[in-house]
Amino acid sequence: MISLAGKAALVTGGSRGIGAATVKMFAQAGADVVFNYHQNREAAAQVEQEARKHGTRVESFKADLGKTEDARKLVENARARLGRLDILVANAGIWNHEDAPIEKMSEREWDEMIRVNLKSVYSTVHFVVPHMIAQGGGRIVTVSSVAGQRGTPFHTHYAATKGAMISFSKGLALELARHNILVNCVAPGFVDTDIWKNAAKDKKKFKQWLASYPLKRVATPEEVAGPILFAVSDLATFVTAEVINVNGGSFPCG
Repeated sequence: MISLAGKAALVTGGSRGIGAATVKMFAQAGADVVFNYHQNREAAAQVEQEARKHGTRVESFKADLGKTEDARKLVENARARLGRLDILVANAGIWNHEDAPIEKMSEREWDEMIRVNLKSVYSTVHFVVPHMIAQGGGRIVTVSSVAGQRGTPFHTHYAATKGAMISFSKGLALELARHNILVNCVAPGFVDTDIWKNAAKDKKKFKQWLASYPLKRVATPEEVAGPILFAVSDLATFVTAEVINVNGGSFPCG
């Protein structure tokens, strides 16, 4: 088992899906973790309870990370509670399962997707990096999507945020290498989360999506959390500016 003993981690969007799996896996590996949730306090409390079984400190904090001030408060809270910040996993995001053709997509829909999926990453990284620089290093993992590499028709606003996240991460990796801060991106395909369940209600689309997967199934949240754990571990000390694809072979890319 990879060890994160003595490490302090901040995970955004940690109350469900990939984020929740990451919080639990980090705690199992020995890390102390602060994570944020946006609305569902009960789900966050459940993640806290399960993750604490491994004996580490795990706390949640309510924050809308599309608001810069909330991101600042989250980072300062995490730093105060844990004493340091070794790891950031920028995972929070949304997906609208309803089709949004570009000629019908409203400015509000576009702006909300950018605010939640992209501005939240900028804001959190902006406030975390000074702490990592001061302590001599750190690890940042952003959670993008296969959509950010191949595009997604009728969800172009979502794909735009995820593609931008990849470019943002690569630029950060080059910028922050001199501070011993490694930055990588994990790009999942479809994952068995609440977002996927909503999208899969359209049975015809569901069959089409699965047909494109050589493994004929979607990933579990834990199967994405595993590569995230690897990227922040001592097994990846010479890995930075990379996109780690976790898509079941549905979109082979280098």
